[in-house]
Amino acid sequence: MASLTPDDGERGRIDAELRLTDLRDLTSAVQRCRRLLDLDADPVGIDEAMSADPVLAELVASTPGCRLPGTTDPEELAFRVVLGQQVSTTAAGTTGARLTRAVGDPLPDALRVPDGPTHLFPTAEALASAGASASSDDDDGTAPRGAAWPGMPASRRETLHGVADALTSGRLRLDVGAPWAEVRRELAALRGIGPWSVEMIALRGLGDPDAFPATDLGTRVAAEALGLPGDPRPLTARAEAWRPWRSYATALLWASSDHAVARLPQSSPHTKESSP
Repeated sequence: MASLTPDDGERGRIDAELRLTDLRDLTSAVQRCRRLLDLDADPVGIDEAMSADPVLAELVASTPGCRLPGTTDPEELAFRVVLGQQVSTTAAGTTGARLTRAVGDPLPDALRVPDGPTHLFPTAEALASAGASASSDDDDGTAPRGAAWPGMPASRRETLHGVADALTSGRLRLDVGAPWAEVRRELAALRGIGPWSVEMIALRGLGDPDAFPATDLGTRVAAEALGLPGDPRPLTARAEAWRPWRSYATALLWASSDHAVARLPQSSPHTKESSP
């Protein structure tokens, strides 16, 4: 269990509080937190490369040292991307919370904190098992056991099960050392996984510095606000100048948005992507 809190900005660091059931997990927990926050990037070199583009130069000046929003668990991130397909971030979070309570294992008592998480996000094995046991002849397009697949369309459930099955069978690897090109091919071959999902998983799940979700609504809106093309095809062509750092250009575009996800919360509640 990790609680991460940014300081006042003067020290330029993140305070971390870790709750572990085994102290031998300390190194792994710290490494996961570093990947989550992209702390091993070279912000100076990346800023210099991004500043070569006049449009991005202004964003770099206002948000220097922009990092990629990562994850502590690439597999969990992939499932969350599927849950976020064609819905708002709020709706995706609600569905994810329901799924976690229904299928995820309870958080060990030693890791619980007041008003904190109560369950671990479901593993690929748990989701594969739940998908295999769900009926496919629902009249209303949702799973018959609302407790297992709460309010989820059949197409979304099938995509989740497909990703879970690919992970448990070993056809799909989503670990730190997985080749980015190979992961893209395997993801694109799965039913229900399109370009947006592939690029979001590559960017956030694998930390690929050159992913570019051109079809992402937030990317397009932010680009248009800066006078860049909002249509995915010309925007992708324009982004060629940002290689091999298109992920960081995307992060800069997101940071320029007035969306709530681009701002730090006023309070610091305990949050969790996964527990080591």
